[in-house]
Amino acid sequence: MDLGIKGKRALVCASSKGLGLGCARALAEAGVDLVMNARGPDALEAAAQAIRDEFGVKVETVAADVTTENGRQAVLEAGRDVDILVTNAGGPPPGLWSDWERDDFIRALDANMLTPIALMKALMPAMMERGWGRVINITSQSVKAPIPQLGLSNAARTGLTGYVAGTARQVAAKGVTINNLLPGIHATDRADALDGGVAKAQNISLDEARKRRAASLPVGRYGTAEEFGAACAFLCSTHAGFIVGQNILLDGGATNATI
Repeated sequence: MDLGIKGKRALVCASSKGLGLGCARALAEAGVDLVMNARGPDALEAAAQAIRDEFGVKVETVAADVTTENGRQAVLEAGRDVDILVTNAGGPPPGLWSDWERDDFIRALDANMLTPIALMKALMPAMMERGWGRVINITSQSVKAPIPQLGLSNAARTGLTGYVAGTARQVAAKGVTINNLLPGIHATDRADALDGGVAKAQNISLDEARKRRAASLPVGRYGTAEEFGAACAFLCSTHAGFIVGQNILLDGGATNATI
């Protein structure tokens, strides 16, 4: 399917690996030029060069922590006038409700709620003036069904979801859509960190922790960055202009809900 976005330009945050890289690659395959961001310059440039070589699109890199004010400004300087914004940031660490203090919640809010909001506020006005834009926020299945040990993520990402619900309805008439992708477990570094915590707590191997989690999913496996990226690219396409303010699960059926 021709997604109709060849020649568009996208800013994809945290895109040197994992789900962010999956989104960047899928957009590049559709002919979209990229501004890629991540904290580590070496992995970022390696990922960018691989995309240049494989898909022949223009790729600019910005090595910066987008959750900081200086990092955000550097990313916005490079990403001005993009047509597509994909927000993404690593989730806060797992733990117990009794572990977290106010500063822990502030850090989670800064990374997983306030940073995406700041990027949207900075970049959507130009999209609205041009009459076309796409915003995809990578959040988590936890906004549909909370994950007890991820209370910081539950709180921050649900706050972002509430903001998007209202904002998406305000900008849609200008041709700009905002939607959220809610990943479950995918074969990424984040999964390794979570499975490592389970392995340690239950005194089992990492492989055993992975097997047990995979067995708990209706599909019997972890998701891939490639299929996640394909979903992102479709939501960014010209075919998705009637999809507004939605929270789309990509969790292999893990969330047990009718609606």
